[in-house]
Amino acid sequence: MSPLLLSLYVIPVVGLLVWYLRARVAKERASIKAMEEAVAASMLEPPTLHPVIDINKCIGCRSCIAACPEQHTHTVLGMIRGKARLVGPSNCIGHGACKIACPVDAISLVFGTERRGVDIPFVNPNFETNVPGIFIAGELGGMGLIRNAIEQGRQAIESIQQLDGLGQANRHDIVIIGAGPAGFAASLGAMKAGMNFVTVEQDSLGGTVAHFPRGKLVMTQPAELPIVGKMKFTETTKEKLLEFWQAVESKTGLTIKYEERVTGITPTANGSGFNVSTTSGHYETRAVLLTIGRRGTPRQLGVPGEELSKVVYRLIDPEQYQGQHVLVVGGGDSALEAAHSIAEESGTSVTLSYRSEAFTRAKAKNRDKVETLASAGRMKVLLKSNVKEIREDSVLIEQDGKSIPLRNDAVIVSAGGILPTGFLKEIGINVETKYGSA
Repeated sequence: MSPLLLSLYVIPVVGLLVWYLRARVAKERASIKAMEEAVAASMLEPPTLHPVIDINKCIGCRSCIAACPEQHTHTVLGMIRGKARLVGPSNCIGHGACKIACPVDAISLVFGTERRGVDIPFVNPNFETNVPGIFIAGELGGMGLIRNAIEQGRQAIESIQQLDGLGQANRHDIVIIGAGPAGFAASLGAMKAGMNFVTVEQDSLGGTVAHFPRGKLVMTQPAELPIVGKMKFTETTKEKLLEFWQAVESKTGLTIKYEERVTGITPTANGSGFNVSTTSGHYETRAVLLTIGRRGTPRQLGVPGEELSKVVYRLIDPEQYQGQHVLVVGGGDSALEAAHSIAEESGTSVTLSYRSEAFTRAKAKNRDKVETLASAGRMKVLLKSNVKEIREDSVLIEQDGKSIPLRNDAVIVSAGGILPTGFLKEIGINVETKYGSA
């Protein structure tokens, strides 16, 4: 082969190789920068289910990065020294797509970290708890992501269909407790399977979703509902999602018993099922599916004045706080969303108080909004602070050993919810604290 002809082959190959190496170096620098920023901001605690990558198995194929639905909006996974790394831990919201995409099984999905434990009820892979016949799906089991909760609700019904003793005339096959994403999907799944079921919900359709702030974006990936099929939107607000679910409820004829709270679950006399007691009735059933949220009991501050009527534990409509002095307490997404949405209303004065030194549990977009509003003087952020007392027209906050009195008309406590551990233990379900384990 002549030198000229050889150069026609070699030069493009060398050019492609140089381009590839430069791109690889640039991506690695970006990954290192993202990790350094996370360390500097103390944003190292994933808020939910997240990947742990075995670098000894990782082959550096980038499949996990390509699969992550959040990667296009902010850095979650990156490549360092040819290996995948979780470089933006606080940006991970538990899709789990990375594990599925990994061709060498180098990724495990876990709850909690060595520093921060997470209480999770014991649940088998088929969603059955240590109490045979009682199943858990969705947020209670650690799956706060709507798409994953919907999928779990559907799969849990498939598992329950395998139980013996179904189809008896004198009892239900399944009582579904909760009508959030998992409970709604499970109800449709039970309807599709022709099961004898009843769904009870202590509040309204949507569960926790119904109490999100107005206009909040609640989905980033499409999901599939039994009977309905794929929900044909990737990003939608709480209002549009609830409107869609309400239309499905009406079209399918699904019946949900609203404003009915479960007061007890006990085994039947012969041990072949359960008696479910509620505020409105009594149901005998072969199985129970718990799809209740983790925030049914809001975490309280335990300070003087918290019993005042101006103290609430969730934000429904920011407009109601126009012209008021508002204190928001908490450091998660719900707290930051409440704070920045109220701060955007006319005439408001918003203070955001958080006990830690950084918002490690919140998404980057919420942190950015808060930072922007704070820089513009439209919000005051008090990190490493604690509420000491709530008064009729003011609040007292402690920061760095100093007491700070603030004028105040309303307090929103968004400090998360308490896992209903007492209720779970009462019915025999084991609760484990996960420190970076599956």
